[in-house]
Amino acid sequence: MMYLIVLFWSIVFLKKLLFWVYLWQLKEYHIGRFFDHFRTHKGKRLVFNYLLLVKVLILFGIFFSAKFNLFEIKRGLVYFIGAVFLVEVLFVLKNVWQKTLKKPALTRKTATILSTSISFGILILFVLLVFGLNITRFTFSLLFLDILAPLVFSALVLVYQPLAVILRSRIIKAAKAKRVRFRDLLVIGVTGSYGKTSTKEFLATILSEKFKVLKTKEHQNSEIGISQCILDELTSEHQVFVVEMGAYNRGGIKLLCDIVRPKIGVLTGINEQHMATFGSQENIIKAKYELIESLPQDGAAFFNAKNKYCLDLYEKTPIKKFLYGQETKIFGEENLLGAVAIAKELAMSDEEISRVLEKIGNKPPGIVKKQGIDGLIVYDATFSANPDSVSGHLGYLESLPGKKIIVMPCLIELGKASKEVHRRIGSKIAEVCDLAIITTKDRFKEIQEGIGNTTRTVLVEIENPKEIFEKIKSFCREGDVVLLESRVPPQLIKSLL
Repeated sequence: MMYLIVLFWSIVFLKKLLFWVYLWQLKEYHIGRFFDHFRTHKGKRLVFNYLLLVKVLILFGIFFSAKFNLFEIKRGLVYFIGAVFLVEVLFVLKNVWQKTLKKPALTRKTATILSTSISFGILILFVLLVFGLNITRFTFSLLFLDILAPLVFSALVLVYQPLAVILRSRIIKAAKAKRVRFRDLLVIGVTGSYGKTSTKEFLATILSEKFKVLKTKEHQNSEIGISQCILDELTSEHQVFVVEMGAYNRGGIKLLCDIVRPKIGVLTGINEQHMATFGSQENIIKAKYELIESLPQDGAAFFNAKNKYCLDLYEKTPIKKFLYGQETKIFGEENLLGAVAIAKELAMSDEEISRVLEKIGNKPPGIVKKQGIDGLIVYDATFSANPDSVSGHLGYLESLPGKKIIVMPCLIELGKASKEVHRRIGSKIAEVCDLAIITTKDRFKEIQEGIGNTTRTVLVEIENPKEIFEKIKSFCREGDVVLLESRVPPQLIKSLL
């Protein structure tokens, strides 16, 4: 019996380890973003759930039965623990079979954390076996460790952080030293609450018609990602380096500018995104403006004219500056026009720019149009989501024929602005959509308030991907449009295509 419990516990231990390291990696090891996750409904369920309650009750049951010598109850609880672990193992096997097991991307950092944690788990089992504990105490110890697993794994991640900081500093120092050697390299920094990736991609595509261009890869917008890009890919052949810059705190963009030394800066737009980590809208504005403040006197700053905060910052900027996107009608089109404006500033001809624009086509940035089952048209905008992109994508759908359906979770990391943002989203959904499927509970009430009493829009909250799929199938017909925003279940995407 003891060895079966050890086997079950080990599988559950490994599953939890993979999940918690995955969550830390997803939040980029940022403590503020990590703790903000527990303000969401899913985050709260990690801490407050029936399974955890059952385990705590069993723990107390074993303690009191041992204290009062209730041997039969104590033995029964041991078997019950084994049954609980077995049920968890079955769910793990189900996740593996359905390919829904949460696990981190393998990097040097995650490999170190995982190997250290597994070694720690093996050491615990060895110590417990060496002490020769009876099955009750042995099982009690494993259950206690299982309950504390999230704290233990998070502690191991945090213990690793000082070493990660040292390695990070070395990588940044090496990247700075290498960047200095390329005196003729033109660096274009791109930052904002939204539109960064689209603008970066448009810029790199257009400028590649005339220049040898290096760009940061997808999700490579942090100090480590950008530094690694410099160390691994920057060569003397490159004339232009287009850098996407992201941050979650004041000073973050300034650090990135110290590494890459941009001469041109692009501010794509500012909204409430990541207010939970920045603390206020004012801090977000100041953080994004760090890019413009870091430009040299002979540099140039480009601002999105469709964003009110960018317009205010444009007025206060003392160096050469430009507004772009004034004439756009479709959300995201300003990102393309910003790239065109920079290309013209770099003396690219209209003919050169036109050749590239023909290749790019006329699709809204941030959305991938796909042919769905039964003639459905699926617009995949699951790369990322923020208040402006959701509203903009809905605005694009407004001109399309057929019924419109949106599937999205509530947005996260919006801090105190979250309620009002979701009311605005609800109001826009009411203008455009016939069906809105919200996959999380967090701000469902505020979306409902934003939709109001309209009879046009059906609003439902469904988490299960199979149920979402069935709802869409029963509601839609050929030619109808489904918009997928932010992180929706991968199984749903597969079912719709």
